Parts: sequence; structure tokens; C-alpha cells
Amino acid sequence: MHENLDRAVDLIATCFEQGGKLLLCGNGGSGADSAHILGELVKGFMSKRPLSADLVEKIGQPWAQNLQMGLPAIDLTANNALIGAVANDQDGLLPYAQQVMAYARPGDVLLGISTSGNAENVVRAMITARALGAKCVALTGRDGGKMRQYADVLLNVDETETYKVQEKHLPLYHQLCMRVEKRIFG
Repeated sequence: MHENLDRAVDLIATCFEQGGKLLLCGNGGSGADSAHILGELVKGFMSKRPLSADLVEKIGQPWAQNLQMGLPAIDLTANNALIGAVANDQDGLLPYAQQVMAYARPGDVLLGISTSGNAENVVRAMITARALGAKCVALTGRDGGKMRQYADVLLNVDETETYKVQEKHLPLYHQLCMRVEKRIFG
């Protein structure tokens, strides 16, 4: 697991260093984890990430001192209107893949989360991301499921019960976020 965590950190940090973005998706509790990860990356997690004095001056407002440098991440679970439209007009399993079509570029990374590794809508998003030249990290449980075959990096926890998988996912993605943040911001 440590080697795969190292690889995931490197893949995501390199993506950010090269101007790319991280896309996140999952269902239910895994969707909540997507939002949690986004929160750790878009604003400071373990460090404050202050803006440069030059940027604060360019903004020219006193509140600019409270802004923090962020990392570009998009939670594909967050746009309920779009998710409903795609599910209604196209296919109920395509909302994440459709957003990947719109957002993903070569060098970006999709982090798909599923306790079973078999969430079909996440699998379809991963297939689409790879076709567009993006890399995929899968955060799973059980045996990694279908997501295993589409992941450039598999972060699989050795549990089968959903709540136990979720409990092990939290410290794992906190480590991921801490290490990416440290690499990017020092």
C-alpha cells in the first residue's frame, strides 16, 4: 500500500505542478469523501498557503490577506442539476463520464472512490478519462473490483464491509492530501 500511496501522491502532485486538475467522484459516502478531499485541496489543509504580497497587492482589498493558494480540484458529485439532466436525457450511469468529457484533459487525474470498486458510473468515468489521456487513481475496498483494471494507481484497503472500508479510506486520503500539499507548497 505504501508504494501505491507514493505513486498516487506523485501522480497527483505532478498533475498540479504541470497545470492540471484533479477530478473526483464516488457515490453515497464515497461521494462525501470526494467533497472532503476537495475541501483539503482547494484551501489550506495542514498549511495556510498564503498569497504572495504581489498578488495581495493586485487584488487590492483587505480581505485578500485571508485568501489561500488552492489546488484545482472538481467534485463531480456536486452539480445536482447536471447530474439529473444527464441521468434523465442520456443515461443514469453517465453523469460522471459526461463531466469527464467536459473537464478532463491529458495530464489531469481522476480519483474514483468506491468501497466495492464496482460502482458502474465511476468505472465509466475512469474509462472516459483514460480515453481522453487523463490518469486514474482508484480508492477502493474488497478486491478493487472493476475499477482495478482502469486504475493507473490502485489504493485498495483490505476490508469487505462498507463502513470498515470507509473508515480506512479517511486516513489514507488524509495522508494523500497532506503529502501532495507538502510537495506543492512546502
